[in-house]
Amino acid sequence: MSIRGNRYIQYIVLILFGAIIVYPLIWLFLASFKTNEEIFGAANSFLPANFSWKAYAAGWKGSGQFTYGDFFINTFKLVIPTVLFTVASSILVGYGFARFKFPLKNILFSIMISTLMLPNAVIIIPRYILFKKLGWLDSYYPFIVPAIFACYPFFVFLMVQFFRGLPKELDESAHLDGCNSFKILTHVLLPLCKPAVFSVALFQFIWTWNDFFNSLIFINSIKKYTLMLGLRMSLDAQAAVNWDQVMAMAIVTIVPSILLFFFSQKYFVEGIATTGLKG
Repeated sequence: MSIRGNRYIQYIVLILFGAIIVYPLIWLFLASFKTNEEIFGAANSFLPANFSWKAYAAGWKGSGQFTYGDFFINTFKLVIPTVLFTVASSILVGYGFARFKFPLKNILFSIMISTLMLPNAVIIIPRYILFKKLGWLDSYYPFIVPAIFACYPFFVFLMVQFFRGLPKELDESAHLDGCNSFKILTHVLLPLCKPAVFSVALFQFIWTWNDFFNSLIFINSIKKYTLMLGLRMSLDAQAAVNWDQVMAMAIVTIVPSILLFFFSQKYFVEGIATTGLKG
């Protein structure tokens, strides 16, 4: 078989796999235009009987007291500081592990990496007790403060791997030109770290945006609910659930993550590929 024939087969296989992966999202979008009878009925056709945006307008109203506009604002209040502080702290800590020598460096790095193996279920109770004693429950501090102190070892490891792949001659040349360690980081290394920085920001944004469990544990007031909690509350607001509204708000909820990924996928793929190849 010719090279062109093999390429066509590869394209066909990729298209089929892509269709299988995208199908649930397409079904979710189309279901937002269906009634409950159409969704759960015997016919259960793929396309809705008619396209109407009423489910989006009705679903956006939420519980009445708080709309999805409030939930969006709350989510951004939580996600944006968490992402920014995660990026900043991961860069600083990763730079320290990659470029500096200090006592117990290897031991501290090993301890940090070992925390990656701890499941969230193991640490959720100690974290809850700690945040309760600090008076941080029903606030966004349990998300923002750990981000300030680089409590996300995966992102630190990602930055360490990337920094280790940059030639140390760059640091030495900048040092000869009169740059201190901080200027070397900000003027020389950071411009080269865009792929890794975008990867950290994208991962943290999506994980925090979609986080339901931790938000459920630490946030109690409805006025502080994030989108995930607001979406779950829509199922409890009434006995008969309007699933078209739930589907519509689910679509609205995932749009920011999808847009962010598409606009930054170039840096994201480059960052993951580059850090994955460095030892």
